[in-house]
Amino acid sequence: MIPETGRREPGTHSAPQPWGVLGVPSSVAAHWPGIEKGPAALRRAGLIEELRKGAAPVQDFGDLAVAAWASVRLGGRPNNADGVRDVLVAARGRIVDVLRTGARPFVVGGECSLAIAMVSAFADIGEDVGLVYVDGGQDLAIPADHPEEPILDSMGVAHLLDLPGTDAAVAAIGPRRPLLTDSDVVFLGYSEPEEDLHHQVGSVRIPAAEASAEPEAAARRALAALEHDRVVVHVDVDVLDFLEVPAADIAVYGRGLALTTLTRLLRVLLRDPRCAGALLVEYNPDHDPEGRAGRDLVQMLGDTLA
Repeated sequence: MIPETGRREPGTHSAPQPWGVLGVPSSVAAHWPGIEKGPAALRRAGLIEELRKGAAPVQDFGDLAVAAWASVRLGGRPNNADGVRDVLVAARGRIVDVLRTGARPFVVGGECSLAIAMVSAFADIGEDVGLVYVDGGQDLAIPADHPEEPILDSMGVAHLLDLPGTDAAVAAIGPRRPLLTDSDVVFLGYSEPEEDLHHQVGSVRIPAAEASAEPEAAARRALAALEHDRVVVHVDVDVLDFLEVPAADIAVYGRGLALTTLTRLLRVLLRDPRCAGALLVEYNPDHDPEGRAGRDLVQMLGDTLA
């Protein structure tokens, strides 16, 4: 039986719900290899030890098998779409395992597309969640938008929403289609130009400039826009300024958030009693040979949850 993790009645108190850390070391949906090394590198940087300094207990569910990028072009579909689907199905199953222990899944990736696995896992156990998408972009592309760049990593939210033109095999992961609707998603902290070129997705959008000006207010606005009892927080490290934290698989120069700003956002988001899960994705250790950015990310999570 899945324990209740929704809103608490005023005046009630309970022990913090555990975090269940799961690594998904995959770059199958990415632009190139590299991010499959992220979970292991963050573990070496002290991820589990730092998380265990927080108020909530931490259970370590280990890592899935490594799945690295490969060029697989079939039938005009996005690159290695079936390989991406296999990774997402495996991740979804393990996230369900985490949920059945009563822990909140904390997924360390790996690609942005893992948000599909997270939302699908909650749907598998009959739970609806809202999604706060803290990301340098909005991942609303469909294959026809960039036929010369058929990379599913930039299409995750489009597949969650099952926008016209998405890959059917990827959009069909989970017990229903679509997994989410516009009102289930809030975009927070993005600095890329508007990506919603065709579909006019009606989700709430809070850009990087607004998040940087008043981080706590921006985080509270994101949460207030979701009426769900449970909320999942997705964090792509490309939301950060690469010149300060050279961590992301795809760099954002000058327009991303400061590390202190992201920390302040996550203190509100991850400490909210509705927060039922989180993802940290797109850390590429190949861009961080001395491990400084990895240590900064681990310290940020420690500061967030302490």
